[in-house]
Amino acid sequence: MMSAVDDEADMCCAACGIKQLDNIKLKNCTACHLVKYCSVACQKNHRKQHKKECKKRMAELRDELLFKQPESSHFGDCPICFVPLSIDINKSALSSCCGVFICDGCSYANQMKDARSKRDPVCPFCRQPYASSNAEAERNAMKLFKAGNLTAIRQKGCEAKIVHDYGRAMELLTKAANMGDAVAHCELANMYGFGGGVEKDTKKAVYHWEEAAIRGNPEARFNLGVNAARNSKFDRAVKHWIIAASQGYDLALEKLKEWYHMGTVRKEDLTSALRAHQAAIDSTKSPQREEAATADRSC
Repeated sequence: MMSAVDDEADMCCAACGIKQLDNIKLKNCTACHLVKYCSVACQKNHRKQHKKECKKRMAELRDELLFKQPESSHFGDCPICFVPLSIDINKSALSSCCGVFICDGCSYANQMKDARSKRDPVCPFCRQPYASSNAEAERNAMKLFKAGNLTAIRQKGCEAKIVHDYGRAMELLTKAANMGDAVAHCELANMYGFGGGVEKDTKKAVYHWEEAAIRGNPEARFNLGVNAARNSKFDRAVKHWIIAASQGYDLALEKLKEWYHMGTVRKEDLTSALRAHQAAIDSTKSPQREEAATADRSC
């Protein structure tokens, strides 16, 4: 509980001490929100005294955001059945016509429906006919790209990276990352972290991994754990892997098991992670998806 003295100090400029009045409005330090200033000049004059406290609070705020359990993975839900998409990319497909990922269950159910009605297959989301060739699919993707579709921009960036056109990859992935795409952030982080076509820069890699992890990307979260472990920040590594495991990320769970046998991870933390991992896997299951998987195995 704040005292009257603390409350009064909170309503004064941290630099000159002037109180907030009708004609004087104080504004928070935009970085840490701990202190207030009456003007930009006062904020600049006070920067030297406030810098250490500000940086400490900024780091605390960043960690609060970073270690918050994501509500879902960056893939989100299937737009047809609204069941969470699996983080296994082989269990969903990207529609070139509309640029959305659709789970195998909904794709299979739609195929069966089209087959029964003996009509040409259409996308279950936008109801447009499926591309009849790779060339047509590429034309559809280019239309989305030119229209500024986020997924199309990221996909073009990933394609450029695969063929080692790193300049183009950096341009498009940076654009997608600036639009908030978690996969683009993770791809950029991997390029900086592992030296894929760019000079290694651990600071930039960590920044992009963090941005991707905050948006629910478990691969980025796992890599943050690996980086923390390399820097002997073992508690941070375990925190990252617990969160990634709870999103269904197998590699994170394997790391926790390995470190449990080494005596670094507590039994209760591993048990909790195992349960959360299984819950994440179960949340992506549905009768339609099981039917699609059975049909795929029988092929």
